[in-house]
Amino acid sequence: MTPATPGHDALLHASALGKATAYVDQYDPALLFPIPRAPQRAQLGINGQPGFFGADLWTAYELSWLNARGKPQLAIARILVPCESTHIVESKSFKLYLNSFNGTRIADAEEVRRRIQVDVSSAIWCGGPMRAAAGVQLIEPEAFDREPLHELDGLSLDRLEIDCEDLAQPAPELLTAAFDEQPVEETLTSRLLKSNCPVTGQPDWGSVQIRYAGPQIEQAGLLRYIVSFRRHNDFHEHCVERMFSDIRARCRPTKLMVYARYTRRGGLEINPWRTSHPGSAPPNVRTARQ
Repeated sequence: MTPATPGHDALLHASALGKATAYVDQYDPALLFPIPRAPQRAQLGINGQPGFFGADLWTAYELSWLNARGKPQLAIARILVPCESTHIVESKSFKLYLNSFNGTRIADAEEVRRRIQVDVSSAIWCGGPMRAAAGVQLIEPEAFDREPLHELDGLSLDRLEIDCEDLAQPAPELLTAAFDEQPVEETLTSRLLKSNCPVTGQPDWGSVQIRYAGPQIEQAGLLRYIVSFRRHNDFHEHCVERMFSDIRARCRPTKLMVYARYTRRGGLEINPWRTSHPGSAPPNVRTARQ
């Protein structure tokens, strides 16, 4: 299993992750625990501004608060965290933060949305200059029935009958491309992505979509590479950035997009998206397993 860097590891153990926790039901933005992106990016040779665009698309299914009369209200929250932010928010701390709304009287859903946007935006820049705020949307119960369900578009790599080794860490050497042939444009998908929480070791299950233009990527090697994350310990965001960096370095596409949708834990799913060229975020539409 891939270890975290020493400083990064110490920071994780200072968080609430993997510990018995008292659940607070009064609004408390101090519960949010920022984790710097820089240490994990440095392992990929990324220093300073990342050489990609994108965001982390969160969906929180367990958001509730009290209205002015004390009646419980609820909504689904969608939060967009720009990838250029200096920090992510540790997921358990975010769940604790959302729980802190449970016993809090708040005038209306718009005030809840505003508080989440302000608090998350502050946490992901951790006191530094804020270059982009988090985006927050609340979906109220009357709109729940309009929430779509859709699998990732593309040619499924999972159709391939291949032998896979039980590797301890991601293996970029499995990636190759046809550099001496005509370039292609294609979209490839797999539901076989799995990694593990870097502190608790709990499995994180996901699907991944890879859209690119350039030398045709050898599909069996790409699928083996995706499977090689199976014992890797890291956060969702860092796994996707590792995939993006490895594919770009080994296969040299002219355009590349990597988008993963992970199944939820504790009512929260995190779906990172990284792309070589600026553009609109993919639709935040859950798959069947989410």
